[in-house]
Amino acid sequence: MEKDQKINADKVNENDPNTDEAVIDSEKDENDNSKKVEKSAEEKILELEDKLARTFAEMENQRRRFEKEKEEAYEYGGYSFAKEALNLIDNLERSKQILENDISLKNSDALKKTLEHLEIINKDLISIFTKNNIKPIDCLNQKLDPNYHQAMIQIEDDQKEPGTIIQEIQKGFTIKDRLLRPSLVGVSKKPEPKVEKNTENKENLEKK
Repeated sequence: MEKDQKINADKVNENDPNTDEAVIDSEKDENDNSKKVEKSAEEKILELEDKLARTFAEMENQRRRFEKEKEEAYEYGGYSFAKEALNLIDNLERSKQILENDISLKNSDALKKTLEHLEIINKDLISIFTKNNIKPIDCLNQKLDPNYHQAMIQIEDDQKEPGTIIQEIQKGFTIKDRLLRPSLVGVSKKPEPKVEKNTENKENLEKK
């Protein structure tokens, strides 16, 4: 009896159209899943390729930075030493000024010879610096340039345009294309009108 019922159920399933649809649907699901797996694999490959490209780009940037730092270290490695060495020129200049202002030595042969020797040493130092791309800044009679000059004082001068450098207080230097130290300078300015001053003085006197 049970065997007959099982056989009849199998026959019903074979003849039932819904059974075929269920089988087809399951096959579709399997195909869709396999496609999803394949798409996911392609995406992973693309992600890996992108990461690899980024890594190579970063490595190239690091290499370029290293090369630039190496070049700068070679070209400007003596920057600090050069800046300190400028004190020699400053001290020579101060020594000259002290000797020139010494009344007891004024117009003496000893002073003349000493100043000559100091000038020779100064020229030798400038020559050594120039050979190593350390050059003095030519500033006198030039317009003030904040990139190379630092104004310390203003001096009245009706012969020069305002902002013209008419005094060099301390010599500036460059090393290759960089500023080693700025020139300390005095710049010209227009003289104040004397007429206005006299008028103001008169007005003040009248008020008193």
